[in-house]
Amino acid sequence: MSSLRRRQILQLFGLACGASILPVACRSSSNIDGSPAANTTPSGSASPSDPFAAYMKQAEAALAQEFKGITTSGQIVPNLYSIESTGVSTEPIKKAADSLIAALSNQQKVNTLFPVDSDKSRRWSNIHRYPRQGISLLEMTPRQKQLAFNLLQVSLSAKGFEKAQNIMKLNQVLGQLTKKFNEYGKELYWFSFMGQPSMKEPWGWQLDGHHLNINYFVLGDQVVMTPTFMGSEPVRATEGEHAGIGVFEPEESKGLATIRALTAEQRDKAVLAKEIPRDVFTSAFRDNFEMRYEGISFPELMSGQQEILLELIREYTGDIRNGHAEIKMEQVRQHLENTHFAWMGGFDNNSVFYYRIHSPVILIEFDHQRGQALGNEEPSRNHIHTVVRTPNGNDYGKDLLRQHYERSNHSHVHSH
Repeated sequence: MSSLRRRQILQLFGLACGASILPVACRSSSNIDGSPAANTTPSGSASPSDPFAAYMKQAEAALAQEFKGITTSGQIVPNLYSIESTGVSTEPIKKAADSLIAALSNQQKVNTLFPVDSDKSRRWSNIHRYPRQGISLLEMTPRQKQLAFNLLQVSLSAKGFEKAQNIMKLNQVLGQLTKKFNEYGKELYWFSFMGQPSMKEPWGWQLDGHHLNINYFVLGDQVVMTPTFMGSEPVRATEGEHAGIGVFEPEESKGLATIRALTAEQRDKAVLAKEIPRDVFTSAFRDNFEMRYEGISFPELMSGQQEILLELIREYTGDIRNGHAEIKMEQVRQHLENTHFAWMGGFDNNSVFYYRIHSPVILIEFDHQRGQALGNEEPSRNHIHTVVRTPNGNDYGKDLLRQHYERSNHSHVHSH
């Protein structure tokens, strides 16, 4: 195996840190959960004989840890989230979920329905080879597919639904480019449910596949749609049945607009490194990752710059269904004093870059990637990863679930 191909495989499975020099976010000798690795080469990168087996081993080790959530120092900031009425009904989501579940066979239900507090919600991965749970679009009947897409459509905004569909289509394009249709395709996405759909009790659904991972938690009329990982390679189709579709242009251009709006002095504070990291830092199995605030804070921006940053945040929160997207933005606004914007890479027209927006209640990451399936060694704008998290314990709606059990006085042993 060539050194280039081996390096690409290691990067694909999250086992090599790349060339970035980052004080917190990228530790060259870290495991998938951010903890120190036991066995590394002198350079700090892991050298397993089977990279995927090593990835799976680290994944299981991360899942064995009790869920805490993304924090800045290992300590949860308390009292950020509360059970409350939003005034935005989730009944359409429940009805769509009920319809899909009713259409499943008994065996499909066994494979697809799990307890709301099981660790199944944490078992997702962007890696295309990862073993999935639930039922795939490929296995579904035409009627089941229609119901599955209806659930996705009522749960997301119009633009969020279109983006999800386009990611699936571009995964089909990737299959056509690589001729690996058993690994990449628009129907290689799996649905599963945590808990029974209800207007009162907690429940959720998950969509899991290459470059598209959505965890959707519902409690009453509250919604938490994180972790959500979205990406694509390629990011646009230039020929074939999907010619003309593309993803992440707004996230890319609005990110550039944000860094370019800063003064030279402000950029000195916002830019952490000239080189970009190999990936976003809070992807799968990094539920307890520690990442301190870095970059420039929201109060240090002028009013016009602040509005540009808010528009960038809205690009991500706007993937949630209408009503709940506004509720999430209001939550974000309550913590603007402690919101930070950080950048790595260049900001010219052809630059590749990474950015993140980090506050007590939201973490957004965007990163240009090296080629994996398409093989280019250097990062390009043709491969993008993004992730959205709810820090301080409320990914997967975990903090709301905890409060629900406390309110209900349930005698309950939490699963991890």
